[in-house]
Order: sequence, then C-alpha cells, then structure tokens
Amino acid sequence: MASGRWQPQTIKRYIESIPTSTRVVRVETDAGEGFLKAMGNPEGPHVLACELVGTSLAEWLGLLTLDNAIIWVGSDDEIDFEGGGKAAVGPAFITKAETGMAWGGDVPTLRKLVNPGDISRLIVLDTWIRNCDRYRPEPNRRVNRDNVFLTWSSNKRKGLTLKAIDHTHAFTCGRELTRRLSQLDDVQDKTLFGTFPEFFSFLRRDDVSDCAGRLGTMNTTEATKVVGKIPGEWQVEESIRLAWIKLICDRAKFVSEHIVSWLWPVGPRDDVR
Repeated sequence: MASGRWQPQTIKRYIESIPTSTRVVRVETDAGEGFLKAMGNPEGPHVLACELVGTSLAEWLGLLTLDNAIIWVGSDDEIDFEGGGKAAVGPAFITKAETGMAWGGDVPTLRKLVNPGDISRLIVLDTWIRNCDRYRPEPNRRVNRDNVFLTWSSNKRKGLTLKAIDHTHAFTCGRELTRRLSQLDDVQDKTLFGTFPEFFSFLRRDDVSDCAGRLGTMNTTEATKVVGKIPGEWQVEESIRLAWIKLICDRAKFVSEHIVSWLWPVGPRDDVR
C-alpha cells in the first residue's frame, strides 16, 4: 500500500506536460515532484474520481501503489496541458514521482519481481473494478503495458517491485459515471481483466484464493469511506455515489465467489499456462 505520509500542500512550478488521455502534468510541489491529474482535462472530472477510488481499493486489497494525495490547483499555478488548455482551479489527484519503468511485456523481467504474488492480486483488482486500461480481452481487446509499473527495490540486486497505477478507466472505461453503475450486467460481468498472457505462469491458486477472501470482506462501511473521499468539485452527485457503493460491494461478493473457478476452470493445478 502507499505510505500515506506524502502530503504535498502547494504546487511550486510546472515542469512538463505528457500526451495522455487525462493530460498528466509533471509538477514540483513543496514535498517534491509529482504527476498531476487535474480538472479541466478532456475526459472530465469523473475519471479523477475513478482514479481515486480505484487506487484506494487497490491499497485496501493489499497492493502497493504510488504515494498519492489530493492537492489544490490555484488560479496562479498556470499549468498547461499537452495539446492546449490549462488545468482548472480545484482539487487534483497527484502521485509522487518515483523512479521506475513500464513493463516491456517480457517474462524474464517478471522473474525479477520481489512481489510476484501481486500479479495475482492485480488481476483480482482489475476484474473487480473492471479496469479496461491495463489488459482487456476480446472482443474489445486492449493491451497497455505502460500501466504495469515496476520500480527498483532499495537494493537493485534484490529486484523489481510491481505497483498498481492508473485507474482512470476503471468501472466505466472512461465514460461518465451515472446512476446505472450498479446494474446487474455490470455486477455480474465475467470478463477477466488484467490477464496478460505472460502473467499466467506467475498465478498461484493460494494467492488468488487469499485475495478473493479479502475481497469477500468488502462491505458498505468500507466502500462508503472510499467513495466519501471524492471531492465535491468532481461532480459525483449523491445518487451516483450510492450506486457506486452498491457496485463496489455487490461486485466484490460476485468476483470473490467465482474468480478462482474462472482462472482454473478445469480443476486444481499449480499455475495457469
């Protein structure tokens, strides 16, 4: 999980804009450099809410994430987006800049992970929150290895650490949030997200079962805490929040009960190949 100790308060300077769908901006804060996702981006404020909720659920599930916070963009900050436009005044989601790399798609790199069990947890997370921006299978296949982020451990000889990043396209695939979030088709979607073929030999039944057990403990109280973090300025009205809480809980129960059999449909074995 993220440490929670990183709490930047002010943006000191703009560094660079990055050509992503949410127009991520690298900035320097009073607590060091970070990557900012701000209001005024072309995809709207709801993707910021998905990022916050998805990252919070990743942490709750036991995955490592980048240190993150909500920071205020002021009228004097003058933050330019790649391709035009500026960050709007208001709360933004920011992650601490950390030296790392996107996974290139090869198995040998995965063998260097100090936390290979988190491959299983990442698949459980992505399936739970229906994250279509890491790996989504056919018929609408999407492969985005940039969202498999690896950092060096404190001692490089000890290997790499997998961290869960970028959940802007969870729940709705980047579409606007609505009160239809908790409809039955979404709750009972059987799509296995996050299942890169190269991940299969690293899956372990015990890891998935343990993670599914944790997932099965999600309840309304916990989900309400997570959704309650969303700033009002991100325009997620109360009826949508209630539907979102219901989806988080109902889908947690559904996925926790079925994901082992989805991944091992032909009976027990040590891995998926």
